[in-house]
Amino acid sequence: MIKLLTIIGARPQIIKAAALSRAVKSDFKDRVKEKILHTGQHYDAAMSQVFFDELGIPQPDYNLGIGSGRHGEQTAKMISGIEEVILSEPFDGVVIYGDTNSTLAGAVAAVKQHIPVFHIEAGLRSFNMAMPEEINRIACDQISSILFAPTRTAMDNLRNEGFLDIETRFKNGKKRQVFNSGDIMYDNSIYFAKFSGRTKILERHSLQPNGYILATVHRDNNTDEPSRLESIFKALLHISNENNMAILLPIHPRTAKLMPGNLSAGLYEKIAHSKLKMVEPVSFLEMIELEKHAKLVMTDSGGVQKESFFFEKPCLILRPETEWVEIVTHGAGILADADFDKIVEGYKTLSEIDVTFPRLFGNGKAAHFILERIMAYSAE
Repeated sequence: MIKLLTIIGARPQIIKAAALSRAVKSDFKDRVKEKILHTGQHYDAAMSQVFFDELGIPQPDYNLGIGSGRHGEQTAKMISGIEEVILSEPFDGVVIYGDTNSTLAGAVAAVKQHIPVFHIEAGLRSFNMAMPEEINRIACDQISSILFAPTRTAMDNLRNEGFLDIETRFKNGKKRQVFNSGDIMYDNSIYFAKFSGRTKILERHSLQPNGYILATVHRDNNTDEPSRLESIFKALLHISNENNMAILLPIHPRTAKLMPGNLSAGLYEKIAHSKLKMVEPVSFLEMIELEKHAKLVMTDSGGVQKESFFFEKPCLILRPETEWVEIVTHGAGILADADFDKIVEGYKTLSEIDVTFPRLFGNGKAAHFILERIMAYSAE
């Protein structure tokens, strides 16, 4: 029996952890014991607790309650809190997801105590060092014992950076390992899609299948810069009006807070009387239902980009770059940034072309693959 500490803190990590916890419970219960530590990076019920309740994820064994703050301040508090936990009881490894401050804090706290770090979603690169997430990704990959890359492109990134050639050894004498595991979010999308129809969210918002656009906006470079936020919402309003198309936008608390001050008064007033429907944050099952039935998805979220691909929906990406370059390469997504003309033209293009959705993210069994490799590593 091995004991793992799973670090989560942001909404996407809670969802990803569901796949691993489900695999532990179903097929590894006699071989793996998992404890969950929630840093509290996303700490309100709408952004966190609802996902534990809805997805059947075990309640965290530890909750640091860190909350928001400056990057350095927040990360430092997390490192200290995680270190206390891993010093309080023995763990055979720490599991981290993605690229948040919680991810970085978990990796640093564990590696300093010479506990193996297992990084799920390793190898992603935007090649934009202005993104805090890019810094976190690179740092976590460098100090992890096993890198689980979700796609061939992620593997190529790691290969190009020398991860497959340099024999890094840790204090336990074991070499770093790198695997293409497939995407753990694909596991979840397949599993939970069969339950999503129970939410009735389309009926609640009077939406018809294939008759609306799903949009999300939350990244700080979009929400915090008035010119970018203005351009995005101006384009959304234009597309809605020109095409008589409803746009549903589950509003992130950060975006809702900044919109009144960062949008011009005239645009803010027009939005209030348009077919652009801003609603409270939705649950994961509700989000899946919305993605499955949308005509098109517009987002600055990496996770939503992938989910739109899983459900074979074209995606307009409200960023200048993406970690999921496969989506763009295969013509299923267009990088529009926060540029009014690119957003409008991108919508037109994606509405008119036939888009293909090849299998790029594995076979839906990433969690089992990951646990098997961790078990083998621990047995060495």
